[in-house]
Amino acid sequence: MAFAVLFVALAVRAFWVQIVAAPALLSDPHDPRMQLAAGNRGAILARDGTPLARSSSGARVYPYGPALAHTVGYVSTRYGTAGLENAYDAQLAGRWQASDPLAQLQRLLGRSAARATVRGADVVTTLDLPTQLALAGALARFPRAAGVALDPRTGEVLALASVPSFNPATLDDDFGALRANSASPLLDRAIDGLYPPGSTFKIFTAAAALDSGVISPDDTFVDDGSLRVGNFVVHDDESEATGTQDLAGAFALSSNVDFAAIGLRMGVARWFAYADRWQLGGPLDFTLPAQTDRLPARASVTPSILAQLAFGQADLLVTPLRVALLAATIANGGVEPQPYLVRAIRSASGETTLEGGRAPLATPISTATAAEVRDLMVAVVTRGTGTAAALSGVAVAGKTGTATNPAGRAHAWFVAFAPARAPRVVVAVVVENAGYGGTVAAPIARRVLAAALRRP
Repeated sequence: MAFAVLFVALAVRAFWVQIVAAPALLSDPHDPRMQLAAGNRGAILARDGTPLARSSSGARVYPYGPALAHTVGYVSTRYGTAGLENAYDAQLAGRWQASDPLAQLQRLLGRSAARATVRGADVVTTLDLPTQLALAGALARFPRAAGVALDPRTGEVLALASVPSFNPATLDDDFGALRANSASPLLDRAIDGLYPPGSTFKIFTAAAALDSGVISPDDTFVDDGSLRVGNFVVHDDESEATGTQDLAGAFALSSNVDFAAIGLRMGVARWFAYADRWQLGGPLDFTLPAQTDRLPARASVTPSILAQLAFGQADLLVTPLRVALLAATIANGGVEPQPYLVRAIRSASGETTLEGGRAPLATPISTATAAEVRDLMVAVVTRGTGTAAALSGVAVAGKTGTATNPAGRAHAWFVAFAPARAPRVVVAVVVENAGYGGTVAAPIARRVLAAALRRP
């Protein structure tokens, strides 16, 4: 009798799993049988509909390979998913056709057709393919670099690239070597790489000091080559001295001495107040997981550290995405946009769900302050350290950065937007251990700006 009861219990459980619960189980993305439906995985598309990832003959195809590997990601039965393939896996994944319990029973009895699969949805990104290829191609000339291009009006990311990269189509074969590579090709430096921003951070310092009334555009500064703050001595790059300058001259010539003095005028409390207003150090609700900025503990900031923070050094680390958002705030009239990577989800049935269009991150400065900083950035490109970013017939606003780091040669930075008075694109570029930002990074930004401005 006990054995009979157990057999009945097994039969009831089997009936429940195979008939009643089957439709729900079929929709579980963790079901290993879902791999059999991989050929029906949806595509990842550029903003113009060009496939960036698609399924063919049961395999995943990545037409642009390393140029989009970090952003698009990969799908692997051994190593899982990454990038957009991971973030939108639930939408992209093909599914077995769900059915009601009666239909499931008919299939088991062989009285209806075999279960069909439903194609996953397509993910339409904000990426502009010509801009992406221009950025990835320009960065590929260097061992380690990263960049971001976005539309400051909307927060749409037009390009996102990191080198070294990898081929997502051969990830299973290459994974061991990629993990062992000291250059970390699996790291997305554009959103996960943390760097001292160097003089690109003078955008923040100038904006905060102007907005709070600590300085005015007509103020005069004297840089005789050094400034002693406690036991620390501030120097300009290559021990230069910019002499007596107004704010535009100090910014265009990127005087560390002048900006250290501005930082000291602001004081610790005001610096952190504007960092909070700009949401520095806070999480970014980005489409992909992004590193959080590293700021020093407020209690640890001495005058010498504050002086260094004013020109993007000391214990300050940010991502290229964050530097792009600093410039985007200036370009967008003082409003910091929320960045995003996906415009829409298109289901197999043709239904479209719009993504993006989120509220701005913050409004840290006034429109008037943003206009003043914009003019400072224009001077950088017309007569300062960023002339290599100039475009014929288009006014460019920019800022160079040459960020000292303890691990070797300085990192080269450049951030810019154009057209200066009606901005459509912001570009931020960092090249690791490459030296002077105006020489190395500015030409890359110019090439990417030119490509992005050609889009409709």
